[in-house]
Amino acid sequence: MKIINIVFCLLFVLFAGLQYNDPDPYVWMPIYLYSAVLCGLAARNRFYPKLYILGIVVYLAYAIYKLVDQNGVIDWFTKHNAENLAETMKATKPWIEETREFFGLAICIALLAINYFVAKSAARRGVR
Repeated sequence: MKIINIVFCLLFVLFAGLQYNDPDPYVWMPIYLYSAVLCGLAARNRFYPKLYILGIVVYLAYAIYKLVDQNGVIDWFTKHNAENLAETMKATKPWIEETREFFGLAICIALLAINYFVAKSAARRGVR
């Protein structure tokens, strides 16, 4: 788990840096940096289950919004035939940006959930 957390800590910092030119970096930089900090702490065996739950709840609410939004994931899948999201780095169509953001949130949620369960498992075994 330590290596996974180190890798994702670095990736989330990179993702946050790439948001600098995004139309809404004030939203996405904190999202990725929050996940980076928690992965970095987990790599040092410091787990904060309440912070994982907070992140999961906030990210999940935002992901649901991105799923059902007018230009969201459902729109991309049904009206645009799941068009290639990685064709170019520039998101020329709104559903591409929304769908990419959804998957970014899904990655954050997955890592926070994994760390939450690892922390709970360690607490049950009496390991800190």
